[in-house]
Amino acid sequence: MAEEFKNKVAALTNTSDDGASNGIYTAGSGVTAIVVHCQVANIAGTNAADLHIDLTDNSASSAKAVVSTHSVPADSAVNPIGGKLVLETGDKLRAWAGADSDLEITLGILEIS
Repeated sequence: MAEEFKNKVAALTNTSDDGASNGIYTAGSGVTAIVVHCQVANIAGTNAADLHIDLTDNSASSAKAVVSTHSVPADSAVNPIGGKLVLETGDKLRAWAGADSDLEITLGILEIS
């Protein structure tokens, strides 16, 4: 069993939950991934911005909210996932913002294969 730490960073768009352009991370084939850190920074400087994160469970073919309309104050950061989040093969983490390019996300992930 191999273990590897990875990171993923992205600027969030205001694309609604369409599943295509807001995919942040997908667990690869034969991989169980554990999100050990998630931080979202509001780089806008003036206004708060709403954050949305959901998880698509590949085995159930459904997406459910992890974070829904969480207001991130201007010039600050939040850790919106309170603990570890487990993704199985094909599960997808998606995120988007209420305002385009106001939020940036950083993930710390442990992949086990």
